Amino acid sequence: MKHLYPAQATSDSFVRRLVTHIRATSFASLLALAAVAGLLLPAPGSAQDAPAAAATAPAVNINSADAATLAAQLKGVGLTRAEEIVRYREMYGPFKSVDELTEVKGIGPATLDRNRAVITLE
Repeated sequence: MKHLYPAQATSDSFVRRLVTHIRATSFASLLALAAVAGLLLPAPGSAQDAPAAAATAPAVNINSADAATLAAQLKGVGLTRAEEIVRYREMYGPFKSVDELTEVKGIGPATLDRNRAVITLE
C-alpha cells in the first residue's frame, strides 16, 4: 500500500486509505477465520446427518430410570442432579409432563431444552 504515512500524502487521503486498509484486512481476517473454522461451507453430508444423529440418541424415561441412567443419558445432568430427579419423582409421583422436570432443583429451562428430544414419560 503506498502513501500510508501522513508525510507522504494529505491527511484526508491518508485517513481514507487507512480506513480502507483496516476494513480490507479485517474482512480478509474474518473470511479466513470462518473458512478455517468451517463456517462458510458445511462439511459434506453434515446437514443430512444432523437429524439422524438426534434420532439415534437413546431415549430416557424420567418416570422409571435410575439416577445413574439419567446422569449418563441427559446432557448437563450429573449424578447429584439425577438423584434430585429421582427424589422428586418419589415424593410427588410420576412426571405428568416433560415441562414438570423444571420443578426439580437445578433443572432449568436450558437443561430441559437441551434434553427434550430424548426425554419420555412412558
